[in-house]
Amino acid sequence: MRVTVNGRPVNVHRGTLVAVAIYLSGETTFRRSVTGEPRAPLCGMGICHECRVRVDGVTHVKSCQTLCDDGMRIETDD
Repeated sequence: MRVTVNGRPVNVHRGTLVAVAIYLSGETTFRRSVTGEPRAPLCGMGICHECRVRVDGVTHVKSCQTLCDDGMRIETDD
């Protein structure tokens, strides 16, 4: 399957989490705090909310809980 992360194509296997696709793209910042600090997944189970990204135009998607789908557009805050 192929997804795009910040406009860059990334090939992933079925069952890959969005968070993994972002790391495979080379990104390390998923979002920014209200004070501008870089954030990335912390807990890996959807509790900390640090992994939130935009997926196909939908904001605040928990990337550690969402599976990739072919053609998915993923955007981080960076």
